[in-house]
Amino acid sequence: MRKLFLDGESLTLEDLQEVVSSPLLRIEVSPEARRRIEAAREIVERKIREGRVVYGVTTGFGKLAQVVIDPSDTDRLQLNLVRSHAAGVGAPLPRETVRAVLVLKANTLAKGHSGVRPEVVDALLELYHRGVTPVIPEQGSVGASGDLAPLAHLTLVLLGEGWAEYGGSVLPGAEALKRAGLRPLRLRAKEGLALLNGTQVSTAVAALALLRAENLLRCADIAAAMSLEGLLGTPASFDERIQKARGYDGQLRSARNVRRLVEGSEIVASHKDCGKVQDAYSLRCVPQVHGAVREALQWIRAIISVELNAATDNPLIFASDGEILSGGNFHAQPISLAADYLAIAVAQLANMSERRIQDLMDPVISQLPAFLAPKAGLNSGFMIAQVTTASLVSENKTLAHPASVDTIPTSANQEDFVSMASWAARKAMKVVENAEVVIAVELLAAAQAFDLRRPLRPGKGTNRAYEVIRGRVPFMDEDRVLQPDIEAVAALVRSGELVREVAAATPLE
Repeated sequence: MRKLFLDGESLTLEDLQEVVSSPLLRIEVSPEARRRIEAAREIVERKIREGRVVYGVTTGFGKLAQVVIDPSDTDRLQLNLVRSHAAGVGAPLPRETVRAVLVLKANTLAKGHSGVRPEVVDALLELYHRGVTPVIPEQGSVGASGDLAPLAHLTLVLLGEGWAEYGGSVLPGAEALKRAGLRPLRLRAKEGLALLNGTQVSTAVAALALLRAENLLRCADIAAAMSLEGLLGTPASFDERIQKARGYDGQLRSARNVRRLVEGSEIVASHKDCGKVQDAYSLRCVPQVHGAVREALQWIRAIISVELNAATDNPLIFASDGEILSGGNFHAQPISLAADYLAIAVAQLANMSERRIQDLMDPVISQLPAFLAPKAGLNSGFMIAQVTTASLVSENKTLAHPASVDTIPTSANQEDFVSMASWAARKAMKVVENAEVVIAVELLAAAQAFDLRRPLRPGKGTNRAYEVIRGRVPFMDEDRVLQPDIEAVAALVRSGELVREVAAATPLE
């Protein structure tokens, strides 16, 4: 069992991937972080003893910040806050997303600026370790004072309220805690506010979407290389000199991937002297488009990597100065912009893939049977699979409309400019899911093209991709229901198995 220590400073995207995928991960708060948490809590307790007016501790919230709360009601104030803010609606967030949120919330509290007791952080991690997953409705956040409604639903379960999934069943929060051997937490001053303020839901969704997009980009390079061979395209446009003449690192890397994948290809060698000068953009410009997506994902990774370890509470406690300061770190604009860019970039991957699929369908362009059907006419082959991808890329074009340019005033105009980060992240995830299916269809179609070009063999890397695909889906000689085939290859894409298998044969960047 590997241990991951949270300190509010060093959590990575790779750690987060392990958080949602490894059942053997043990997560603890580092000793230094625990000392910071305790020091910040002492500042909160001291301010209360001194009778100071502190936002969210001895006052109401938002527009009610001018209402001073009697000291005897400070704990009740936190409970009321959680209950009143649990107003989310819609379908529950996926289990892996909620587990990521639990750890991200624990990590930001471990930074030592939120003023909670160490028991609060421990309680979050116990939910993670015991398999208690709060049911969090996906809608209701505008990404202003953080993800208030979703995080309120998470916090309810800590208190023995709300709903949670445990052991495969959705149960009342109190029952889920009981079955897991846990006791409800009783909130103290500032703790409800600290749990609700923050960008952890938007960040978790965006981070997981990014990780899937990074894997998908490599799958897209594999699919493009297979289509290059299937369409008898020229590899000349992938020459490194062309890429260096422009200078983008992402473009260089995508071109290198394709060159390595088709290395040793008998299909490429078979038409070396055909006289063809250049291909359509969907083949010729793969380095430029995939490279631009790679550059975008690198920028998005940098933004999300910061947010994983950000203090996004309000007010923040600075123990070394003995001060509590109100600010706006909960505003999720960095995440909304990054998520919108993610949706746009991945939509372009799918757009270009769909064009290559269409070319594989066209016998004039591909010089293969129409729709890749050996007995075209009697059989429709991949005709409607291409239509499916057309529908998905069209959905993506709508979903790529930026959420970050929208704002709507809330809380009686106290929160008068909001980020819409939660929606930006959720629709980015949907774009990634759609694009995974589009790339899967291209991989299926290109594998069919390989079979139709036999006895010529593809390159070392593309042949390994072909073998992995054929390990799940056989050649289509006669029409059959394609949905299971598409889902099987989409699973290869989503799981990262295709990339791992191909990378073992041919290095991928």
